[in-house]
Amino acid sequence: MRLLLQRVKSAQVLSHEKVTAGIGRGLVIFLGVGSQDTPEQVDFLAEKVANLRVFEDEHGKTNRSIQEVGGEVALVSQFTLYADTRKGRRPSFIEAAPPQVAEPLVDRFADTLRRLQVPTQTGSFGAHMLVRLENDGPFTLWLEK
Repeated sequence: MRLLLQRVKSAQVLSHEKVTAGIGRGLVIFLGVGSQDTPEQVDFLAEKVANLRVFEDEHGKTNRSIQEVGGEVALVSQFTLYADTRKGRRPSFIEAAPPQVAEPLVDRFADTLRRLQVPTQTGSFGAHMLVRLENDGPFTLWLEK
């Protein structure tokens, strides 16, 4: 499982010209599911995200979690995080999970964040999406399990 996490001031995810996710201060998480990923990995990473200290405290140090600042998450499924570009000119996505495996794990990730009291909105699985975000920092992290 691979996550590209960006701290944002605001973000919107649109699909079919309709807003499917709109958040204020929080995180945009691009989530890629690999063919060997498990529900346990999902739970581990969701817990990590909920408690990851990526927001500034009153002294300007990154000491606050999304839970502590009352932030929101916009979660976007993105199989292209599993692109293999080592050979040729066309990316291979052979390591990405097929949709019937990936979608339930993406849903579980969103549900786990919600259970951890992190308001979470999602894009449309498998659809073409337009993601608008105002990166705060910029602050971007790569998480993998």
